[in-house]
Amino acid sequence: MDSLDRQLVHALHVDGRAPFSRIAEVLGVSDQTIARRYRRLHQAGALGVLGRLDARRLGHVEWVVRLQCAPGSSGAVAEALAKRDDTYWVRLASGGAEVVCTVQADSERNRDALFLKKLPATRPVTAISAHCIMHTFRGGPTGWRGAASALAEQQAARLALPPVAPGGCPEPIALDEGDRALLGELARDGRATHAALAAATGWHEATVRRRIAALRASGTLYFDIDVDDRLLGYASPALLWISVEPSRLAAVGEALAQHPEIPFATATTGPTNLLASVLCPDVYALYDYITNRVGPLPGIRAIESAPIIRTVKRAGSINKPRLT
Repeated sequence: MDSLDRQLVHALHVDGRAPFSRIAEVLGVSDQTIARRYRRLHQAGALGVLGRLDARRLGHVEWVVRLQCAPGSSGAVAEALAKRDDTYWVRLASGGAEVVCTVQADSERNRDALFLKKLPATRPVTAISAHCIMHTFRGGPTGWRGAASALAEQQAARLALPPVAPGGCPEPIALDEGDRALLGELARDGRATHAALAAATGWHEATVRRRIAALRASGTLYFDIDVDDRLLGYASPALLWISVEPSRLAAVGEALAQHPEIPFATATTGPTNLLASVLCPDVYALYDYITNRVGPLPGIRAIESAPIIRTVKRAGSINKPRLT
């Protein structure tokens, strides 16, 4: 990606549904240039915008699942998981013998069906561990700081929406059939036109606009960028399973959330209590990051690093061949 591509990524990080005309005005180029850049990256599977739901606002629970697989079978298991609507960030890790993915469970029944029936019945899977996400320090609605480095502060401010008011633990909201149709379309393409969304929901375009605005204002709906981090220069992604003293967990999680190398950090259940994904340009930078930035944080007892061999599914799209 060149500098303009990176500025486009940053602009969409600020507001995934910002009109190309407004982005073009902020960047000082033509509407056609921005539309052409986005279309090229999108068609190559390198960049997209996805409508995502905040699990807590819906009363859903998110899990990180680790699957140990028989030799040679992890790729097929990952591909099968990637096709599910309730999975994202499906990755092969630890030399390719392990599949790690995130699952958003909308009910105990669906969770149990996956964890207790479908996965155990999958013959190549030799071991399963599921880690409930208790608190997210970085990721989801907070976005990745590493994608937000190409625009000047004033440029980003011109694109920014009013912040969502913090709300402690609000009551889960209920969605009707029209909402589900709307959100289903936005999950496939966060930049779908209002006309296309109106056709999918049977609503008037003005109703679509108002409902999107209301869902965003409540914190239920946010727009995530789905970007191929290899094109941003990060060739050595890894997962860090960290054991932290309970009294230091919040402090360590908040510290990691400020690091530009960290797109995702969360407190989880399980033998370790903090999971972070880290993006570095090479393994030498990964070593420096773990030893000089993470290791010295007070309260860390142990770190297990798991290099990511391949990402089969990112925030929502199954990966396509790399753009050349």
